[in-house]
Amino acid sequence: MNTKMKGRDFLSTNDWTTEELEMLLDVAFDLKKQKALGIPHHLLDDKTLFMLFRDKSTRTRNSTEAAMTQLGGHAHYLTEEAVQISHGDTEKEMGIILSRYGHGIAIRDDIYLGVGHNYMTNVAKYADIPVISLESDFDHPCQMMADVMTVKEKFHNEIRGRKFVMSWAYAPSYAKPMAVAQGTVMMMPRFGMDVTLAIPPEFALQPEAMEIAQKNAEEAGVKFEVTNDMDTAMEGADIIEAKSWGCFMTTRDLKESQEIAKKHSDWILDERRLNLAKKNAIYMHPLPADRNFEVTDAVIDGPHSVVYDEAENRLHTVKAILALTM
Repeated sequence: MNTKMKGRDFLSTNDWTTEELEMLLDVAFDLKKQKALGIPHHLLDDKTLFMLFRDKSTRTRNSTEAAMTQLGGHAHYLTEEAVQISHGDTEKEMGIILSRYGHGIAIRDDIYLGVGHNYMTNVAKYADIPVISLESDFDHPCQMMADVMTVKEKFHNEIRGRKFVMSWAYAPSYAKPMAVAQGTVMMMPRFGMDVTLAIPPEFALQPEAMEIAQKNAEEAGVKFEVTNDMDTAMEGADIIEAKSWGCFMTTRDLKESQEIAKKHSDWILDERRLNLAKKNAIYMHPLPADRNFEVTDAVIDGPHSVVYDEAENRLHTVKAILALTM
């Protein structure tokens, strides 16, 4: 296995082998233990990470910034308004110049389909320091690592053959990115889980993501299935992640997407649907959740919910990503 990860980009979990992702998780578990024991782990002393956020964030920004501090380095929080992108700074300028100032670049750009991942890829083309995706329109690799870490914890690392349900759920707030759903169906089969994608017909994922998910499932010897029935999907589930995203494969009009979503407002994870899953099933969500639309209070605040452990693991996994690549 290649253990030389310094300088590697982390734009999608698809760019790393399963063995490399497993090593990343090993490092994350070790760093979590060190934090619990109060053992300093300044692996990135005097190193600088530039964090460019082109969308809002709570967990991603704070976990990444805290990770750099706890690793002994420093994170610069940049917004599009605070830099000169709107005045002409291209991907080439961002990649070359930030490379000369620091040791890593992390970017969140998830708003418009076909934009964010391409932007990060172009910055990485010109950068000679690692570029890390903090969520694009295509994938959310940092969230994926936290999610699989959480699943491993809750099932004592016995995860092969577990049924992971990635379900669309209704939210009235806005047309959310597809990155979490796509990242989930692409990566979870690689760790031996059977994945079921539950969607209303209009909320399909990108064909590229679906092709990768099917390929990864075949290579791992597991199932990848799609259903238009949320109840059917929940039957026998071990892990449930139910969240909203826009129907961008049907329309790019955000208002139209929300109008279509209203037709499926009954797609909510409630206690009735949770009871269709296994007794020890866990409920996950990357947060923020639209309470009582995507999920009821009884579920998200109930004993099956692991959303806060999942959020905490964002810190430990991003630490591992930064420590290995920077």
